[in-house]
Amino acid sequence: MFNNLIGYEFLSDLLKTSAFPLARPARVSAVTKVTAMPDRLAVPASVAPTSNAPLDHLMFALKHEGLQLQAAILALKKIDPEDVGQAFQHSPSSAYLRQICYLWELANGVTLEGLPAATGPYTSIFDATEFVTGPANRNARWRVDFNGLGSRAFCPTVRRTPEIEALLGKNILGSAREFVAGLDSAVLDRAVRWAYLSETQGSYAIENETPTSNKSEAFAALLARAHAAERVTEEFLVSLQNLTVSNPLDKAMQFRTDQNWLRNALPGALGVTYLPPPPDLMVSIMDQVMDLANRPDSGIDPLVLGSLVSFGFVFAHPFMDGNGRLSRFLFHKLVCSRGLLPSGLVLPVSVAMKRHEARYLEALESFSKPARALWQVTAIDDVRVDAVFTGDPANYQFWDATDCVTFGLQMAAEALDHDLRNESAFLHRFDVVYTAVNDAIDINNNDLVLLVRACLQNQGRLSNNRQKQLLAKGHPADLLEQAQQIVQEALEQLKRT
Repeated sequence: MFNNLIGYEFLSDLLKTSAFPLARPARVSAVTKVTAMPDRLAVPASVAPTSNAPLDHLMFALKHEGLQLQAAILALKKIDPEDVGQAFQHSPSSAYLRQICYLWELANGVTLEGLPAATGPYTSIFDATEFVTGPANRNARWRVDFNGLGSRAFCPTVRRTPEIEALLGKNILGSAREFVAGLDSAVLDRAVRWAYLSETQGSYAIENETPTSNKSEAFAALLARAHAAERVTEEFLVSLQNLTVSNPLDKAMQFRTDQNWLRNALPGALGVTYLPPPPDLMVSIMDQVMDLANRPDSGIDPLVLGSLVSFGFVFAHPFMDGNGRLSRFLFHKLVCSRGLLPSGLVLPVSVAMKRHEARYLEALESFSKPARALWQVTAIDDVRVDAVFTGDPANYQFWDATDCVTFGLQMAAEALDHDLRNESAFLHRFDVVYTAVNDAIDINNNDLVLLVRACLQNQGRLSNNRQKQLLAKGHPADLLEQAQQIVQEALEQLKRT
C-alpha cells in the first residue's frame, strides 16, 4: 500500500487530466505523521483517503497539499456537479467544500443550482501564509474571497518560499530609491545613462545578438517609455515590437494568427522546445496579461507583478519575433510606470540575467517543459511541423509562477547590489582620479579618460598593451609613470575617506 497515489496526483491519474507534474506529490508512506520530504509529501495510511471518490481526494489535497490551482481546476472539470452539490448539502459551512463549489463554477463556467445558502465565516481561496496574494474579491454565494494575483480567467500562483520571503523583505525598490537619493547629481546622470546602455546590450546579449547603433538607440528609447503612464494594449505592444526588430518582414501588425514555436539545433520534432498557446487561446490570455499590467495599485509588490507580466507575456509569445526583449521591457514598465524608481532610472536586470543564463533557462523551463509535453509534434520537413495541443486551456491560464518570480526578484536585487552600486562607485572613483590627474599633468581629454579608465580597471596601473598605445601616441614614459602614481595616491585617499 505504501507509495500509493493520493490527492492531486491520484486525481490526475484517475481523471486523466493534463495537470503539470507536482514537484512534491502526496504518497502513502511509512511515516507516523504528514511529513514534507524533498521528493514527496509523505502521508501515513491513517490520514490518506480511504476511498477512490475524487471529492475525497480533492478534500484531502486542499487540507494537506494546499491549493494547487491548475490541478484542482482540471480535476473539477471532470467531477460530476451532483457529487459536488450532494457533499455541500451535507456540510454547507465547510470551508473546503465552499472553496470546491466556487472553483467548480470557475472551472466549468456553470452555476451550481438548487443548493442551500452557504454558512460559516468567509474564507480565502489562497492562504496568505502560504501564497503571495492579491486584493480580495468577495463572493457572497459561497462566502469566499478570491484573492489570487490574477483573475478568474488567468491566475499564476506564487508560493511563499523562504527565498521569496527573504527577497521581499529586502525592499529592493526602497533600497534603490535610498541609494539614488545619496548620489551626486552628475554621477546619477551618468549612472542612468549607463543603466540604459547596459540594459540594452544585456537584453540583446541574452539572445546572442550584438545590437547595431540604430538598434541600441531604438531600444534605449523604448526603455525610456517604461516610465510613461501608457496603457498596455495590443496597439501599444505592436508599436514596441516594431521598434525592437529591424527586418521589415518580422514587423507585426497585430498579435500572431499562426502557431509558432521555439526550437534548438536538433532536427525535426526533437528540436521543438516550446509551443505557446494556439492563436485563439493566446489572444484571450494576452487580454488577461494586459489587464494585469494595467491594474491600478493593488498592493502587490511591483517586482512580483513585473515578473508575472514579463513571464506571462513570453509564455504567450504573441509575436513571431521580439518576444524576449519585449518581455524584459514589460518588467521595467511595471516597476517604472508606478514612479518607484526616480530620475528615469531602470535596474539593469538583463545584465544580471546574462550572468545567470542557466538560471534564467530554469525559470523558463519550469513552465515550458511541462507545457511542451502536452503537444504532439510531427515534422513535415526541415522547417515545418504539425502540432496538436492535447492539453487544456487551464494549463496556460493557471500555473505555478514561484520559480519565475523568485528569479525576477533575484535579478532585481543583483542589478541593484552588484551592477548599479558598483557602476556608481566606479563613476565616483573615476571623477576623483580624473580630477587629480588633470590638475597635475597636461594630457588631452580623450587620452586622459582612456588612461584613468584603464588604471581603474587594472588596480591603479596601466596594462602593458595600454601603456604601449599611449606611448605610440607620443606621451612620454615619465609622464605616464607620474600619472599612474597620482592615480594610486588618489585611490589610497579614497580608501581613507
